[in-house]
Amino acid sequence: MDLFNPFFVKNSTFIQPAYFIISGFIGLPNMKYYYVFLFFVFIVSVLGNVAVMAVICLDHNLRTPKYVAVFNLAFVDLLGSCALVPKVLDIFLFNHYYVPYNDCLTFLFFCYTCLSMQALNLVALCYDRLMAIMFPLHYHVKVTHKIMFSMITFFWLFVITCVLLAIGLLTRLSFCKSVVINSYFCDHGQIYKLACNDNFPNFVISHLLPCLFLWLPLVIICSSYICIGYTLAQVVAAQERAKALRTCTAHLSLVVIYFCPILITFTMGSGIHPNARIINLSLTSVIPPLLNPVIYLISEDYFKPTWHFVIYIGVLRPILGTGSKVCQ
Repeated sequence: MDLFNPFFVKNSTFIQPAYFIISGFIGLPNMKYYYVFLFFVFIVSVLGNVAVMAVICLDHNLRTPKYVAVFNLAFVDLLGSCALVPKVLDIFLFNHYYVPYNDCLTFLFFCYTCLSMQALNLVALCYDRLMAIMFPLHYHVKVTHKIMFSMITFFWLFVITCVLLAIGLLTRLSFCKSVVINSYFCDHGQIYKLACNDNFPNFVISHLLPCLFLWLPLVIICSSYICIGYTLAQVVAAQERAKALRTCTAHLSLVVIYFCPILITFTMGSGIHPNARIINLSLTSVIPPLLNPVIYLISEDYFKPTWHFVIYIGVLRPILGTGSKVCQ
């Protein structure tokens, strides 16, 4: 019975706070300009990702396995932007620093799920490029709608399971001291460090999640491009080699935009000021959803005719039509 005494003591003093206080941007000078920037980024991200999804739905030629992954990336970017930016603006622009306990965990779930899915979606797109260049004659056998849907479904289920596990471990923590989260959102790492009781399982999963959703995808992508580079080195014709590389341009751009800021921030470690770290991580969360649709709409040849048509129907035609009526 004595073996379980510590358990009963912890349960008897268990404290679940009514709210957490988000203090990430509090006290930083001239932050109103940053909030304007975030609002601008949010609007452009929403419009850009909706445009990518609309183009893929409208053009039957784009309903290929590759663009299933592109559509999913646009959806994840849209969901992530809608989950993060409006809440951040509400917290810091309208001084709603007190976030209810359950709302905070929900906020954490959507942010972590979308950020993790962005990385895994880049793995799915990398698989497409790897098969296209290494096995061009068998591409349509190795990259099918069934394979791509199965891969993306597995990624969604895996991410949701891991994030729910992290949140479940948070609910067993007792907060008898501070409830102030020094971040711009309900960050898992900042929350579990505030606990009074044993938080070792949370410590483990806080280090496991970056390995699963940051370092492992990066290793897979880098290994795949090493294989791609080796395959292209065997190609004699420089023109064919350049053509194959051009098909990887969009994906490589997405990888650089997503991983480089995170790697720089984590590599600098304690050498970076806490406020600078918060700003860098917030930019890492909002910039990829802004640039991903721009990269695909501009760099992918398949997109150009369709999105020109969408712009004409949605923007130019109403303007020209209005102008003609006025002239009449």
